[in-house]
Amino acid sequence: MKRLKLAALVAAIGCASSLQAAETYTLKFGHFLPSTSYQHTQMFEPWCAKLKDESAGRLQCQIYPSMQLGGTPAKLADMVRNGVADIVWTAPSYSPGKFPRIEVLEQPFLMPYGSRNSDPIIWNFYQQYAKDDFKGYKVLSMHGDGGMGFHTRSKAVTSLDDLKGMKLRASNRASSLLVESLGAAPVSMPPPQMTESLSKGVIDGVLFTWSTIRDVKIDEVTRYHSASPEGAPALSNTVLTMLMNPKKFDSLPKDLQEIIERNSGDALNDLISGVWDQQMDASIKATPAEQIVPISADNYAAMQKAAEPVAQNWVKEVSAKGIDGAALLQGARDLATAQAQNR
Repeated sequence: MKRLKLAALVAAIGCASSLQAAETYTLKFGHFLPSTSYQHTQMFEPWCAKLKDESAGRLQCQIYPSMQLGGTPAKLADMVRNGVADIVWTAPSYSPGKFPRIEVLEQPFLMPYGSRNSDPIIWNFYQQYAKDDFKGYKVLSMHGDGGMGFHTRSKAVTSLDDLKGMKLRASNRASSLLVESLGAAPVSMPPPQMTESLSKGVIDGVLFTWSTIRDVKIDEVTRYHSASPEGAPALSNTVLTMLMNPKKFDSLPKDLQEIIERNSGDALNDLISGVWDQQMDASIKATPAEQIVPISADNYAAMQKAAEPVAQNWVKEVSAKGIDGAALLQGARDLATAQAQNR
């Protein structure tokens, strides 16, 4: 009788283990861009397909583009923290004040152009200086937008004088302060509203990354696109991140956790930066040469000088909150210098 009970127990455990092994886990993945965007089709879908393939179909994603889970882009970080979504892709600066340390990477003229150049800086900075910003999250990726330029509808921007009186959409607080420091008026709005606002003349242009102008059809309503001097730092930059709810991660079987770990961090950043740079290059090549207007080295230097107070004011603000802003700014600059020397 005892042997029969023991055999039954072993069989029950084996059956339970088999059921767990066969169970499918679906991750709700939300972001703010349309399903036609390259981020959706070339970054998120392939990443999810890799999880599914490596787990033999046990780990899957249900992707919700265009804020289909509700809320606004500014709420994405809260949505994943509260479990409304299991994973989100968002910009930390869309939630002002929540992630103060990582904001230093968005200060003017700090980051190089190109994702392959800037993303290692961002990831290393996060690991060394900004993990305290993301307590309560599992960070899967931290990267940038490749650097911003001016894209305008009726007047080319080549100098500070050109910027006077212009209304420019800016993506985050640092870029808004940059626009203001250069003599223009910053306007805040989510990416889906930019094209209509440009076509109706509500704004004169955008400070935006080359990589995404075609996805949101900025190229169809602008005539001029600024080009910075070769090797110059980017005007501004938006940090982007893929965040996971840590409770959801912890609830997964260990082998599925390992699959996510293996495809996050450096591996995911590498996927993203490769796709991102391809899109930046393709957008530039698709733009008629006469629409690309260079900013001279002297005029670019004048813009840099005009924007110097922006980063220093940021240092003062975060230092008043008990964060060593000067050390963060210097740390970011040191990482940028080291990355430039390795290129």
